[in-house]
Amino acid sequence: MRPEQSALPKRLVIVSDAWHPQVNGVVRTLTKLREQMEARGFEVTIISPADYRSVACPTYPEIRLALTYPLAVKKRIEALQPAFVHIATEGPLGIMARRACLKNDWRFTTSFHTRFPEYLRERLPIPLSWTYGFLRRFHNAAETCLVPTQSIHDELVERGFETLKVWTRGVDRKLFRPQPGTDLDLRRPIFLCVGRVAPEKNLEAFLSLDLPGTKLVVGDGPDLAELKRRYPGTAFAGKQEGEALARYYAGSDVFVFPSRTDTFGLVLLEAIACGLPVAGYPVPGPKDVIGASGAGVLSQDLREAAIGALAMGRVDPDVMLKGFSWEACADIFEGVLTSVVGARELATGRVESRRAISAQ
Repeated sequence: MRPEQSALPKRLVIVSDAWHPQVNGVVRTLTKLREQMEARGFEVTIISPADYRSVACPTYPEIRLALTYPLAVKKRIEALQPAFVHIATEGPLGIMARRACLKNDWRFTTSFHTRFPEYLRERLPIPLSWTYGFLRRFHNAAETCLVPTQSIHDELVERGFETLKVWTRGVDRKLFRPQPGTDLDLRRPIFLCVGRVAPEKNLEAFLSLDLPGTKLVVGDGPDLAELKRRYPGTAFAGKQEGEALARYYAGSDVFVFPSRTDTFGLVLLEAIACGLPVAGYPVPGPKDVIGASGAGVLSQDLREAAIGALAMGRVDPDVMLKGFSWEACADIFEGVLTSVVGARELATGRVESRRAISAQ
């Protein structure tokens, strides 16, 4: 923390349509971010669907959509009187929080976590240009939009997004670690895939591969029952968390990441932290993580990548994960807060006089 930051107001509001009990990269990122920011002296409040009546999202029943109205969200933010407002998602709460900020001239920041246009196109014939147009308008109103990788940054710039800043991710090295000798009682080599069992994850590209040993899928989702029926030779472990999840990583031989639409893929870092080489496509997410770490093989031929990663053997997390930490993630976030509001302006207390519930 820089010396001038000691006088900064520390109340931070994060608005997110994705929150516990959901299990996904957005929730994990925001959970770790809150821990880091609270350790730095910030008072963090998460405004999420848990604060309101909600309904299940179509095709994603575990995702809850908040049933509230813009004035209620505005009053909630006003009551908290934060120095910083960060809008993490583009769902109902995010839209209402953005509206409140714009209407009241409150500066705010946003983050781009998910390729909703591609996810939506998997289910409905909606042109990418329509949904990217909405997202562009949503994020361009922010002082800064945080994006997970340089590849995503460059793609969004081409689509007309502005004020973007790359925001790295981290991994819990105490939980996700090599555990030599872990036996999953499956035929080796074990090719592991961890994530939501849903169309956008492109799991069939993995499940259809001709690979030696065992294909293992850890995760839950709407396609689980159907994929179990169609691929009886695959081991499906369902949803796993904590030490149980870490054990599946540690006991496998290769991590296969078949998604072409993830913006980052925290599971990539978790796998590498457990010593697994990674196989994936050369697309944003894997390209950034594996390109930076060298901990795997990327190819348009996923089988070629998987066999190549197997030949690598186990990787050294201490070498491969340099630069990926939750501390670095929080450093970037805190730096954006300071730059958006202005350290001198905050230190002299002029933020309140300008009615700025400052960004992020």
